[in-house]
Amino acid sequence: MSTPLVPLRRRGVRMRSEQDPGPPVPVSRRAYIETYGCQMNIGDSEIMAGALADRGYVNVDDPAQADLIVVNTCAIRDHAEQRVLGRIGQLQHLRRERPDIVLAVTGCMAQRLGPDLLERSTGVDIVAGPDSYRNLGEVVDRIRGGAVARGQLLLELDDDENYDGVSSIRRTGVSAWITVQRGCDHRCTFCIVPYVRGPEKNRSPESVLAEVRSAVDSGFPEVTLLGQTVNSYHHGTTDFAELLRQVARVEGVQRVRFTSPHPNDVSDRLLDTMAAEPAVCPQLHLPVQSGSNRMLKRMVRRYTREEFLEIVDRVRSRIPGVALSTDVIVGFPGETEQDFEQTAGLMRRVRFDDAFLYRFSPREGTPATRLPAAEFVDQKTSGRRLSELITLHREIQREIHERELGGITEVLVEHSARTEGDMLGRTATNKVVVFPGEESWVGSFRRVRLVSTTGATLIGELVQ
Repeated sequence: MSTPLVPLRRRGVRMRSEQDPGPPVPVSRRAYIETYGCQMNIGDSEIMAGALADRGYVNVDDPAQADLIVVNTCAIRDHAEQRVLGRIGQLQHLRRERPDIVLAVTGCMAQRLGPDLLERSTGVDIVAGPDSYRNLGEVVDRIRGGAVARGQLLLELDDDENYDGVSSIRRTGVSAWITVQRGCDHRCTFCIVPYVRGPEKNRSPESVLAEVRSAVDSGFPEVTLLGQTVNSYHHGTTDFAELLRQVARVEGVQRVRFTSPHPNDVSDRLLDTMAAEPAVCPQLHLPVQSGSNRMLKRMVRRYTREEFLEIVDRVRSRIPGVALSTDVIVGFPGETEQDFEQTAGLMRRVRFDDAFLYRFSPREGTPATRLPAAEFVDQKTSGRRLSELITLHREIQREIHERELGGITEVLVEHSARTEGDMLGRTATNKVVVFPGEESWVGSFRRVRLVSTTGATLIGELVQ
């Protein structure tokens, strides 16, 4: 039987054209990686793919074809963890059919649960945290070779692990996710991230810029800089504003985004860079979490409602036309109707272009879980508040989009839309636009006139 061949799209390797595909890569071992959670997890999965490739593993799109199955997980909310546990159960039929398959659970959920995950889920061979991906392939090989037993734990956090020197493999998409910062020094009472990813650690600007150049060489028109509080980045004399400026000036970079910043680190230098560099998208994510000072203090967000609104005004005065998005948690322990109304009032005042709205999900090990039980908001109340906030946001978003109708904008085409014959792309302000097009346009820019909106999505027509 002939050896299967799988194409690679690797960071640090120029994309092969269809006319010059280059030699195929023979597959000796196959890895399937399934990702849950945020953009950081997408970046981590690409890092794992690169580290595994160095040991002869090639990525496949079907777990049934894999020798190694990796489920890369999120721990931010309980719902995400329940989905992963269900998925682990679904994958067991493959292990029964092929007992030599190794199943690894990686990421934040793996770090949080540790050995408990082995007890709760039969059929997990490796539990690996976010700082253990360099060693994953070696441990898999030792298990497959019989040198060590299944049920290995790789959970040591490493304050120096930035994965410099690992050439990540990107397989899809038009934006290259580039992690510049790992871990977090903030200790918001609701957040598990500092406990599962460790303290903040920042990559050198030289390594970031080298990765950006490789991404451009590989055909990516857009790069997105990632960090838990990305704008707190600092390495030597380089702060985030300077890093962003240098990235934006790399030859071939057409768009630059970054996520997720913290409001406290929105400096004038950062705003000046955003305003001055044409490649930097006029879009900023500002996670407010609550509009109530009492809740913000309980969450240990380190800013007040008034300070947040001052930041919003400063951003809009320096970057006209900027699009703002946010994160909000409702039902945090102790939240009253007055607290909730203050959050709704802030939403009306700021009028975010987009918002990610959640009901509080207690994470074991975080300070919020130790608040008095009597202060926890019941599910019915928090669900009602979430529904009201979603309705409010959708009304605001529709009004914003309706004001943009008739305008012409440049759209980066990402992929086919759900409607036949249409493509989906994003504007520089991160607005989703659907318009008639061809799959061959993916990765290119098209001028589009905005003609209607569904509320969350803009509908366009191609401008010849």
